[in-house]
Amino acid sequence: MVVNSIRERAIAENSMVVLLQGLQGQVTTVDMRNECTARGRVVNVDAFMNIRLEEVLYQDGRGRRTQLQDLFITGRNVRYVHIPDHMDIMKTIQSQLARIHRVRNFASLGGGRKEFTKKTNCDEHTHTHTHTHTHTPQQWDHCFASSCF
Repeated sequence: MVVNSIRERAIAENSMVVLLQGLQGQVTTVDMRNECTARGRVVNVDAFMNIRLEEVLYQDGRGRRTQLQDLFITGRNVRYVHIPDHMDIMKTIQSQLARIHRVRNFASLGGGRKEFTKKTNCDEHTHTHTHTHTHTPQQWDHCFASSCF
């Protein structure tokens, strides 16, 4: 799963939700806070632990079972997600973190949106302005004065 926003990437890489995201395509059981359970194939898990399942066997709190084509479970309703026995937890986490870092580093490899970097030539020095660029106060004064931006 590719996480879309910077906020979601930060949440995912700093929590165990990356393990749940690694369940994509796997059949698992989700226990919910309202005593219901759902067993199905994981389609998607976002950073807020919202889970979308397909081919679902849903069991309500009274034990009645229903077959569903698709089910969306909000993260706040998730009590427990069963990790299949065949899953290597550490390998899954490492794989998901690598995916997040590939997305984050995509721009540094020449991908992504180009308008966020701007190469400029000042009389004193040549540099690229990005949010990670550092200057001394004197260099910033020069840049502002010479309209590098």
